[in-house]
Amino acid sequence: MLTFLISTSIFLAASGVFKLYFSFLLYGIAPRWNLLAATFLLVFSVYGINKLTDIKEDEINNPERVEYVKKVAKLIKYAVLLSLVLAVILSALTSPWAILVVLFPIIAGALYSIRLLPGYPRLKDITGVKNATIAITWANGTTFLPYLVAGSADPQKVALIYYFFFMKSMVNTILFDVRDIEGDRMSGIQTVPVKLGKERSKRLLLLMNSTFIPWLIMAHAFGYFEHYLPMLVFAVLNGYGYILYFTRKDYKPGKSLDVWVDGEWFYTLALAMLV
Repeated sequence: MLTFLISTSIFLAASGVFKLYFSFLLYGIAPRWNLLAATFLLVFSVYGINKLTDIKEDEINNPERVEYVKKVAKLIKYAVLLSLVLAVILSALTSPWAILVVLFPIIAGALYSIRLLPGYPRLKDITGVKNATIAITWANGTTFLPYLVAGSADPQKVALIYYFFFMKSMVNTILFDVRDIEGDRMSGIQTVPVKLGKERSKRLLLLMNSTFIPWLIMAHAFGYFEHYLPMLVFAVLNGYGYILYFTRKDYKPGKSLDVWVDGEWFYTLALAMLV
């Protein structure tokens, strides 16, 4: 069952819902069901497309997932299209701006994959652009959908929330590339870990996670997120934990990375709700 949930992106889509819910809490407003549902459908559709297009690389990095995806490929195609349409309809219940936020991942994905100028590489062929595109997409949705509901918020608060989700996503997507380093190297994909190697990638990830320390200081100085600062500290410490664990030399790729890293919003939100 866990393999099915991870392979079909249902697990990640559910995690995206909990991430958005946590963002609503940081803004101090009640979550909107339509935006939570739209986020689930959007994440499912975007990552469902990714599962179908990355079969070649995943045959090396994650053969078990490829086996599942191939079995239900036709079903995923129809589900992806239906999910995307429903996500747009649900977001429209909030505002036209919400539609633009929801459509951003599709537009970004198209620009990312298309060669914009003859003779120049596609954006996806440039080291680090994939990671930045994913991080910006996550940060846009989790920051601006609640902002549209809030109506207004201090610019400093919005910037802090945006940075938090952007850097979290940036760290996590590079960490997944560390897991996939062998398959990407064999496929000629120049990811950050392929370029830097595992050890230097680990140091980079630890440095990126450490930028949350001044972030926490600034949030406390402005008086933001006071009720949730313990959970934010936990999220930062959790980041250190999984970076160190999954960049070990003896780490064998498996589902534990998906469960711990993609699933972090399940237990982080649960702890925040208890607070």
